[in-house]
Amino acid sequence: MAIYLGGEVKAITARPKLDDLTPREIVAELDKYVVGQTDAKRAVAVALRNRIRRQKLPEEIAQDVLPKNILMIGSTGVGKTEIARRLARVADSPFIKIEASKFTEVGYVGRDVESMIRELTEVAVDMTRQAAYEEVRSRAEENTEEALLDLLLPPNSLHYQTPGDAELDPTSSAHNRTREKLRDQLRRGDLDERLIELDTQERGNTTIDFVGGQGMEEMGVNLKDMFGNLFPSKTVRRKMRVAEAREYLLRDEQENLVDGDQITRTAIQKTQNSGIIFLDEIDKIAGRESTGNPDVSREGVQRDLLPVVEGTNVNTKYGLVNTEHILFIAAGAFHVSKPTDLIPELQGRFPIRVELEALTTDDLKRILTQPKNSLIKQYQALLKTEGIELEFTEDAVAKLAEMTAELNRSTENIGARRLHTLLEKLLEEISFLGSELEEKKQLIDAQYVDSKLSSLIQDQDLRQYIL
Repeated sequence: MAIYLGGEVKAITARPKLDDLTPREIVAELDKYVVGQTDAKRAVAVALRNRIRRQKLPEEIAQDVLPKNILMIGSTGVGKTEIARRLARVADSPFIKIEASKFTEVGYVGRDVESMIRELTEVAVDMTRQAAYEEVRSRAEENTEEALLDLLLPPNSLHYQTPGDAELDPTSSAHNRTREKLRDQLRRGDLDERLIELDTQERGNTTIDFVGGQGMEEMGVNLKDMFGNLFPSKTVRRKMRVAEAREYLLRDEQENLVDGDQITRTAIQKTQNSGIIFLDEIDKIAGRESTGNPDVSREGVQRDLLPVVEGTNVNTKYGLVNTEHILFIAAGAFHVSKPTDLIPELQGRFPIRVELEALTTDDLKRILTQPKNSLIKQYQALLKTEGIELEFTEDAVAKLAEMTAELNRSTENIGARRLHTLLEKLLEEISFLGSELEEKKQLIDAQYVDSKLSSLIQDQDLRQYIL
């Protein structure tokens, strides 16, 4: 089933209710996008299910049931980020990914650890606002249509009409007939290119930056709320196409129909009870003291992270956000350091540890073809827009997987990310020529893969002998 929304067709698919999803079904959802890594999937599925269980508990018990944060251990490109991101989509949870190595100890110029809570709250507000907009969309579309008809056929003032101008009277049947004709044309899109004049609101710049890159927003202060009408909006009359005006008026109507305060309250609740933060590169701050940057202590960053992960109140421009029930998923390769190099207090806040397996050649084959958004399916869809039908044989997929595994063994192991490099190189010529190709059906077999990519393997073999 498809529905027409604001000029583009969007497919509507039925999604199972989150409350009905068992851990087994959550893993099945993750299997559609991530190959292998069963232990990690089971761990995040149980963590998500426990959140659902907690929401059914009495308030006095639920308050003490804290999320079991997860530490994922595995090299880059094995699916750590994708598992966390897909879990957030299954749960419809606010989600951000952030590198722990970007944080600096309190007292130094840089990003403070609380900024991730402010970012997560922003995501939650956007999600809640979009959901509210969708709820009022049908009513907003009706109001937008009426507003456009008023612009296309302005109701004239009766004070300046003569008896012969009765057909211009907004209450006359002739005026109504004309309006209904315009309505039909508007719905068909016949008037989309017509120019109309529209009053738009422009507000002056209210951003103030401070030394060190932190502005008022970063500090959790909303300048507009502080100064109110100090920065009044200015009305500007602009000419625009009807199609463009429809989008502008629709968003304006949606903003008028939703309750901003209710959106903020709901968003804060969503952040506190279902937010997910993916802390990548946590192994980069696992060393004791300043083994890297002499100015900033790695242990100091861990100690700044600790209260946020344990549970504290963070000031945002929308109000205080409690971090006690936010789910933190940390990840790192831990090639040099070990999880035990983290300070004991922080280790204790990540009680569930899962080790992700290195990708085998068979895993790489499945990654190329099995997921719903697999790389091969993406390239096929991209080239199909220009009439190119791309077909991969089984031996081509096997050859690609073998080359990827070989390069990962002989050089830096970057997991499935190397597939992006090889596929881009493999299809470079076809992508460049695109619609200019006379042969619209392009067959990619093992011989074609070998002819395009064998030089990469040879060059790599030579590099280890060059100083």
